[in-house]
Formats: sequence, C-alpha cells, structure tokens
Amino acid sequence: MSTIARIELFHARVPLPARFYPSWIPGFPQVQNRFTLLRVTTDDGVQGISAGPAMSRERAGLGDLLGPYLLGADPTDIDMIQQRLREVGYLGWRNWWVEPAFWDIKGKLEGKPVCELLGSEPCTVKLYASTGEVKTAEDRIVEAEARLAEGFTAIKLRVHDFDERVDIEQVQKTCDALKGRMKVGVDANQAWRVAVIGDAPTWDLARAKRFSDACAEVGVAWIEEPLPMDAYDDQVALREYSRVPIAGGELHTGALPELKMMIERGCYDIFQPDAMFTGGIAQTIEIARLCRKHGRAYTPHTWTNGIGFAVNLQLVAAGGFAAEKELEYPLNPPGWTVEGRDGLLKKPFHHDRGTLKVPSEPGLGIELDPRQMRRHAKRFFVMDRKRLVWFSLWDRGLSVAREIDATKKARAAKDAAAKELKPPQ
Repeated sequence: MSTIARIELFHARVPLPARFYPSWIPGFPQVQNRFTLLRVTTDDGVQGISAGPAMSRERAGLGDLLGPYLLGADPTDIDMIQQRLREVGYLGWRNWWVEPAFWDIKGKLEGKPVCELLGSEPCTVKLYASTGEVKTAEDRIVEAEARLAEGFTAIKLRVHDFDERVDIEQVQKTCDALKGRMKVGVDANQAWRVAVIGDAPTWDLARAKRFSDACAEVGVAWIEEPLPMDAYDDQVALREYSRVPIAGGELHTGALPELKMMIERGCYDIFQPDAMFTGGIAQTIEIARLCRKHGRAYTPHTWTNGIGFAVNLQLVAAGGFAAEKELEYPLNPPGWTVEGRDGLLKKPFHHDRGTLKVPSEPGLGIELDPRQMRRHAKRFFVMDRKRLVWFSLWDRGLSVAREIDATKKARAAKDAAAKELKPPQ
C-alpha cells in the first residue's frame, strides 16, 4: 500500500500580461494569478497536485495542520481524506481544494484519468467563453464578436452597476447585435459580494425580477447568481418567477449537505458547484448526480487557475455531463489569458474552436512545468516523516510527542487488522 511520504506547499504568483479588473472585486487591478499549490508525494514516488485561489499568503500556517494529519496515511482512501479535511474545517479552515491531489494520485496508481475512476471515458467538452470584466455595451459587442470568430457558440457577460438600467442596456445591446448567433448568459456576481476596495451593488428580489424580465425579452440563456448565496427563500421565489433559467451554487463551502438542500428546495435551475470549494471531487460528483436526479442542470464554475480548471473538466466528463451543458472557459484578454490562468502547466488548456478534449492521461492529466515553477512558485512548507518527528518534538515536547505517536500507531494497527477482516467487495 502506498502511503503519504511528503507534503509541500507553494505560494504561486503567475504574472498576467495586462491588468485585469475582476467584476467580483470592484476597483481591484489584478496583475497576478495567485494561488496556493499543493504537491503530495507517496513513498513510491507518485505525486498528486492541487491548487486553491489565494489573495496573498493567508495559508502560511496550513502545512502545520496538513502534515501531522496526513503523513503516513493511505492517499487513495478518499473517505479518510474527506474526514481529515472536515476536521480541519472545524478550526475554520475550509480547504476542500486539497482533496483533488489525492484523486490525482489514485488515478496515477490505477493508470486511469479521474473521470474514468468516476465511471466515464474522456470525451470532448463544449465550452462557453466566460468574460470577467464589466464593460460598456460597445466594448462587449466587440469582445463577443471576437469569441464568436474563435469558434465559441456561447458567452457569459458580467453586470455590476449600481444603476440597473446600465446593466440592462449592456445585455440588450449585446443580444441585439449578436442576433441569436451565440447563447448569452449573464453573471451578476451577487452570491458572494466583495467590497473590500471599491463599493459593490446589492441586489434584492425585486431588482432580480426586473432584470430577469429584461433578459427574457432579449433571449438570454441563463442568469447567474443574481441574489446572495444564502438567500434561499428568495432564490426559490426568483426561479419560480423567472422565464430565464437561474444559475448558481459555485462557492458553497457547506458542500454536499448545503447544496443537497438547495437542490431539493429548487433554489436554481442550473447548479455550478466548483469542486475546489464545494467539497472536493468526492462531494461534488454527488452534487452533480443529485442535480440529475432532481431534474436540475449541472455545469461547474471554473474561474480559479489551470489546476482547478483541470479538476472540474474531469468532473464534467464523469457521468456524461459534458453532453448536457457547455463548460465555463475563463477568457478575458488582454488581462486574463490562457497563459496567465494555466501558467504553471506544461500543457495549458488551449481550446479548439470552443471545445476541449478531456485529458486521457492518469489522474488529472496535467503536469507542472519545472521552469515555470522555479520562476513563479515559492515553496513555503515541506514535511516528511523525519521533519514530522522534529516538528512534533519542537511543537509539543518529547513526552507529549511520544504519547501521540503511540496512540497513532495503535490506531494504525487496529485499522490494518480491520481491513484484513473486511470481506472483499
């Protein structure tokens, strides 16, 4: 059995080719794609990777939790990994993005891509071009025409003005100019309002209804997150009222239990759980299956980094979901480009006329580029078994460290004996 032998964490800062102004953080000139990179190595040399979006160095102490919790464990025991991350979450650390690294290892050990571990073969996925900035109607039309020329058949706009007439005008003019040549979705970014720099509008149910009516008149294909993420009653009311499908559910760290409740209540027509936030791969695939059971659509949010995109790409391929809805493809040049999004990967996810083939290589199907790692990623934590011993002695003292070690060894022996007695499946 493989065991977890080494855990490393990196601060990654991939430069963007131009300033990017995300609609969800008004007033923020983003010049780097920042994230925390995790690399896990087994005792037989297999590596798994994952990455969580970051503003700066806010996860500087995360390794002190992950190392003692996970070193020596079976990396393919996803239930155990899920439980460990749940326990870490009790302390306020919601880091579901860690879990996909272990699916990456599991796939490599079994010689299968993650989608195959989940029951489906790699396939070709149709994409929608997901813009990230608020623009004038005139600039938006130019952008939409450019994406159409590249082969995209669907695009998502961003609205975020205090004056709802400005938002409605952008959508109306863009739809009128496109004349049905592309599907048009609209993201209001109301589910998780961020006003840390510039101010941001706040929508209520009445405004969301008026916007929905305006969108229905011009044939908008979906409206994304027009209300706060926990406004469950209003979400249900809007979905029942709207002639346009309502989408959301991307960053719910309550994961499967919360999104199960929302699916059963009918908060959205289209659910967009991003596995990097909504419980990792294990919980998110169950969310997707619940969507199908209850007649809701599933297509995940992917706006994080190339590794997060790879994770959700595998999920969309699992269970045949790729045939049902286009997948979000973040693209907003000149600031947000494939190179900025996927800057640490050997093979960035370049689309082919608005489509992508799901990687067939084992695990997540991605590799880190050593050269780009040296340039843009700085390791801030590493722990292996030897370092764990010294950490335990320094952090807790000799007697306490010995007591903890004895308890863990006794539990490991008990677990091993239980596995031997367990009948084969």
